[in-house]
Amino acid sequence: RNPRRRKLVSGRSMLRSLVVLSACAAASAFAPTSGFVGTGRLSPADKARSSASAGPQMQFGNPFGTQPAASQPPPPMPAPTGMVPDMGRRNMMNALLLGSVAGPLLVLPAVLISFLVPAKSGGGGGGIVAKDALGNDVKVDDWIKAKGPGDRSLVQGLKGDATYLIVNDDKTLEKFGVNAVCTHLGCVVPWNKSANKFCCPCHGSQYDKNGKVVRGPAPLSLALAKRGESDGKVTLATWSETDFRTGEKPWWK
Repeated sequence: RNPRRRKLVSGRSMLRSLVVLSACAAASAFAPTSGFVGTGRLSPADKARSSASAGPQMQFGNPFGTQPAASQPPPPMPAPTGMVPDMGRRNMMNALLLGSVAGPLLVLPAVLISFLVPAKSGGGGGGIVAKDALGNDVKVDDWIKAKGPGDRSLVQGLKGDATYLIVNDDKTLEKFGVNAVCTHLGCVVPWNKSANKFCCPCHGSQYDKNGKVVRGPAPLSLALAKRGESDGKVTLATWSETDFRTGEKPWWK
């Protein structure tokens, strides 16, 4: 009986040892592998995690008796790769922006004034040869043959202004030409044959057959030009005599 009892005791001891070893193995399987066991050194991944979650969690001790590794300083921020303009470039861009805005604002008043002031671009300068729509010299005989009595057609006159040549009932050219530039805001005034007037389409100003203003808002009559002839060509010069339509001095001088 004693040998059997000894075998039973030794078997129980062996079984206990196996249970203890199994429990230790199971505990080691579920233990955290944070790099503190053994050498106490951190892997690169553990170093990054420990630097992010450092401090308070390390102060409660290590169950394995090893010292935690010192927390690593955060990695330096990468240098910016984009271009950051310096102060000189910023000042230059500000100056360009200011100039692009201020330039049109400075020019705008001059444009508005020139638009609102009545035009005074009629006659001036020395006599010139009149030009037709194609830029050719206007010849007296050819013009009269092409136009009928009472015709008022445009030629290029003094300062390049459109000017009416008038054909009389006796098939001769009138001694004056009528500048076609409206004295209100500078529109070219067409001849209205049915109304026997020059009628401005822009704002309704009207002038009689000789260019005298008969209806506003135009403040003045159309300018006159002296019609002449040189080598069979029509010439136009400044009308400097009294305006026969109003009995006053010419305003365009």
